[in-house]
Amino acid sequence: MTRVWKWNRPVTVREVLEDLQRERSIAYTTVMTVLDNLHHKGWVRREAEGRAYRYEAVSTRAAYAAALMNDAWSQSDNAAAALVAFFGMMSDEQRQALRDAVRIVEGTTEGAIGGSGTPEVAGEVPDTVQAPDTAPAPETRDENPGSARDGHGR
Repeated sequence: MTRVWKWNRPVTVREVLEDLQRERSIAYTTVMTVLDNLHHKGWVRREAEGRAYRYEAVSTRAAYAAALMNDAWSQSDNAAAALVAFFGMMSDEQRQALRDAVRIVEGTTEGAIGGSGTPEVAGEVPDTVQAPDTAPAPETRDENPGSARDGHGR
């Protein structure tokens, strides 16, 4: 998934393979199998192009992270205590990003990073962030759904 998100457009197995081969040796069939598995799990959609497929992420990395956080939070028997513990682990920069995100969700953009009517969260324009419910429900707490196959999240 990391590579599909990185390209931010529909990609072929060959493109992902060539990208990965800059770092290590990997077989075409390995990349094809991982993308096929991600397709069957609902993480990517694919469209035929000639004799190949183009694969595209179903949701953003941010939506996936949000789904993981929501899943973890929903398993707590004390939501307030879980949030307090989580906020306690955050850096000052992360807490500021959280404040900015709350302002955006509440529709008040004053003081948000970027200001001047164009709020930004950690450098991203909010319109590019999908709602967490658009991400498939995570099957595991693995930070990268593709990592189970090759051990490197690729």
